[in-house]
Amino acid sequence: MRLRKSTAILRRYGLLLFPTLAYAMNLDCSDIRDNKQSFDVSALGSPISVMTSEDHDPSPTMTNTTFTIDICKPLRKAKGIPKEEDCPNGSRVCGIQRVINTFENSTTFEAAIPIAGQYILHGGTELDPQITRFKTSSSPSDREKEGFRLQLHGPKYPNGKNGVSHSAVIEFLCQDKAEQKGERDLAARKGDDDDGEEEDHSATGEIAHDGHGGTLKYKDFALVDETKVLSLEWRTKYACENTKGGDDSKAKGSHWGFFTWMIIVYALLLQSLSCPHSCYLPRHVSLLNLRGLMDGGCSIFLATAAYLIFGSWLNYNRYSARGWDLVPHSETIRDIPYIFKDWMRRVLSTVQGGGSRGGYSAV
Repeated sequence: MRLRKSTAILRRYGLLLFPTLAYAMNLDCSDIRDNKQSFDVSALGSPISVMTSEDHDPSPTMTNTTFTIDICKPLRKAKGIPKEEDCPNGSRVCGIQRVINTFENSTTFEAAIPIAGQYILHGGTELDPQITRFKTSSSPSDREKEGFRLQLHGPKYPNGKNGVSHSAVIEFLCQDKAEQKGERDLAARKGDDDDGEEEDHSATGEIAHDGHGGTLKYKDFALVDETKVLSLEWRTKYACENTKGGDDSKAKGSHWGFFTWMIIVYALLLQSLSCPHSCYLPRHVSLLNLRGLMDGGCSIFLATAAYLIFGSWLNYNRYSARGWDLVPHSETIRDIPYIFKDWMRRVLSTVQGGGSRGGYSAV
């Protein structure tokens, strides 16, 4: 009876995990579809940033806001940056504000604004992508364009009753061959000026090159019908209706292979939990009253394994984690040695006492 109960509980929570997995995959960059027209922009699936500045005249300060977007997967956490100064987990679009004082030659962090993404800790906000193909739009001005409009949603920011909903609207416009050639030539000249340095798409202005002959342009970040909307324009060949997308440099299907293996392992775990007592111990061991203990231990072990497997898969898919970061709660686990050392130091300090120096410390 105990084993059946453990199996039922794990199956129930396992099924609850699948909607979460579905949310993590609710925007397929290789098949953005509207009105039977499909666009493949998977080649653009990497972080790219644009930056806008606002002067505070007559004060010698200005605010730089860097907007970073990855349309295909959540943004990875930046290394060497404090957690409070980075984009929240699950962000697809995020803005980092910094105040620059030109008189003091200093830079101060201002805010990390979650604009769009899958935010579990921010009210469970969903990405909820909305796609509009220009040629079938109800707007006459839209029908003159080729491409599509993608709207991604985010949480309220800042937290609390004064928070305002945020979203991002990206217009993907078809870039003709002449434009593509011009952008490639400009990018090539820029590459020559960089003396062979590694290419990056970090923000240096309101227009950024995507590395595929296209450009991302900042348009506006303003309040529209009680929602703060970031407007971007992405000119790319992948928004043309007769263009096949994809990135040939990446092995297609590797992500789905990983997912398939996780499902197979999970199915095997469920099958193991459904196994009768004889699967674990010989019949004569029941005389030692160990069968119940082993059943409980196996149930706990398999449930923990299922949690670690799916937690790792979520970190891999949602946060692009690698290595040790795949493990759920890896930051807490890595802090255990330091927590233990600090605890031991406190214990030794308590046992040894503070001495009798009359309240004075050595100079």
